[in-house]
Amino acid sequence: MISLGATRTATRAAELGTAQTTGRSGRVRGIGVRVLSLAVLLVLWWAISAAKIVDQQFLPTPGAVWRAFVRANSWHELAPGVPREVRGEQNYFLWEHLLASLQRIGAGAGAAVILGPLVGFGLGTSRTLATIVEPYLNFLRALPPLGYIGLLIVWFGIGDTSKIWLLFLAAFPPLVIATMTGVHGVSADRVNAARSLGANRRQVITRVLLPATLPEVIGGIRVAIGFAWTTVVAAELDNGIPGIGGLAYLSGQRLDTPLTMACIIVIGLTALGLDAAIKRIGDLAVPWKGKA
Repeated sequence: MISLGATRTATRAAELGTAQTTGRSGRVRGIGVRVLSLAVLLVLWWAISAAKIVDQQFLPTPGAVWRAFVRANSWHELAPGVPREVRGEQNYFLWEHLLASLQRIGAGAGAAVILGPLVGFGLGTSRTLATIVEPYLNFLRALPPLGYIGLLIVWFGIGDTSKIWLLFLAAFPPLVIATMTGVHGVSADRVNAARSLGANRRQVITRVLLPATLPEVIGGIRVAIGFAWTTVVAAELDNGIPGIGGLAYLSGQRLDTPLTMACIIVIGLTALGLDAAIKRIGDLAVPWKGKA
């Protein structure tokens, strides 16, 4: 019996080790594929721009984009032969432009992350409130940001207040709708089982509805932050300096394509980083997702 138990333990350990090794090799292979695809993309980009198949005014070389990125993050001469040095772009380093945009996102989308689930939970648990509010919510969700940025500027001016409101309005509807979807998706059997065991309304909400809804809320936060981040350029069209979206818009107006592409790449990489961070936090906060 002891020998049989030891054999089973050893077998399980071996299976676990094999699974871990397979998982690691799969992750390494995935990273390798991504790196290879990126290298191929860069080579194709360089070949097309170097061969001048597309005018470099429209598609600069990767080297030109890199030089624009370095220039935007360093002190440099105002112009060739001019001894005066200037700081980055528009008197800010590119990372300072990015930080300013992230601060606006933090204020606008952060308020939506706090208020959106609360409102969504209230609408999800009250059909009367949902019937009244949901049409207005869908109307707001359907509006493109450029459709009301002018009105926000009239109301709040061209400072950060109008930008923060725009980012809030971009992030708020998807969060509310995701939370409502999560509440509506909770099985009635779970709620009835909790009530049959003597749970009151507060306990049903905190012990049943809230844990079951959290995965949808985390997903809603990912979508909302994505919407807000894609809106950052629209938010920074007017008086958006410092701001990575404002810099991208301004450099495009000046036909500084390398700097514009550098800004676009930074915006995209930042979006990927934000999404990965939210996903990781969600995995830690909701470890039971997909297990029930």
